Amino acid sequence: MFDLSGNIALITGASGGIGASIASALHASGATVVLHGTRAERLAELAGELGERTHVVTANLSIREEAAGLVDAAAEAAGAPVSILVKNAGITRDNLVMRMKDEEWDDVLNVNMTAAMMLARASLRSMMKARHGRIISVSSIVGAIGNPGQANYAASKAGMIGFSKALAAEVASRGITVNAVAPGFIATPMTDALGDAQQEALLGRVPMGRLGSAEEVAAAVTFLASNEASYITGSTIHASGGMALLEAGTEVARLICRAMPADWCGAE
Repeated sequence: MFDLSGNIALITGASGGIGASIASALHASGATVVLHGTRAERLAELAGELGERTHVVTANLSIREEAAGLVDAAAEAAGAPVSILVKNAGITRDNLVMRMKDEEWDDVLNVNMTAAMMLARASLRSMMKARHGRIISVSSIVGAIGNPGQANYAASKAGMIGFSKALAAEVASRGITVNAVAPGFIATPMTDALGDAQQEALLGRVPMGRLGSAEEVAAAVTFLASNEASYITGSTIHASGGMALLEAGTEVARLICRAMPADWCGAE
């Protein structure tokens, strides 16, 4: 088990399944956790389950002033600066691009990208002073391979990865690592409610042939938060059962086929 004792971890979106699992895993590894989310009742319940070294803060991440003040609020609640920032909160407003309203685009980018930048920026001063920090974004496989009807969400999640790489280069010399975890299809009450045919179609896109769990995503985040990952920065862990590999391999295969004689790869 990784030892995160002495760290203050702020987890946004902690009222959801993945966020709650991340908070539980970081807490189990010794960190003091500050829970943020939109469902106050669920946050209180989770805080009660975790017990000591747990605090709750609230902020509407679609409001810039509240997003900008969240890191300071977390530090005040915990009594020490945030040393692990997990940007997990995100929203969707699905629609085809030709039908997408400006506000559907803006809402998703404001929460998933702009607020994430503001949180990272607010955490940097204390991390740079301490010459230690972990900034971890929860992106998505959709940011790597796209998904019809989710252009706004895909753009925001791909943007998180690009942002992480750029910030990683800016702060690497200060002992701060910046990484991302990109989950694939994760088991949730929504996927549990799908019919057999829908689940079969979903799993057909996953080389490992199963859904992931929130705990598996949390394990990747916990590793990146640990001292054992201190030489890893600007990276993305794809917790997607091989989906990223499959898509990348498929595209490479197509490019090779186009460069070969017409009968090399068979008829397309």
